Amino acid sequence: MGYPMSLVDLDSRGRLTLPSDLRRAMRGSKKVVLVESGDHIKIIPIPDDPFNALEGALGLQGQSKELRKLVEEEALKEAGRRSTR
Repeated sequence: MGYPMSLVDLDSRGRLTLPSDLRRAMRGSKKVVLVESGDHIKIIPIPDDPFNALEGALGLQGQSKELRKLVEEEALKEAGRRSTR
């Protein structure tokens, strides 16, 4: 699968604007992860709802609510452990 290539400029504050074709390829994701990889940077879109994306990718239809609840419970437990340190 080929990806479009574009030349963009950084503004004086180091910001860049992604061309519309790249934004469309990201399927509306509002957040990305930037990964430095040697001599280039990878931009990896993060799904707006990662649980729904995982549900579809892993074939766990209808289980995203349960997965979200488990992850939230674990996050709260971890936050409690860290606050007592």
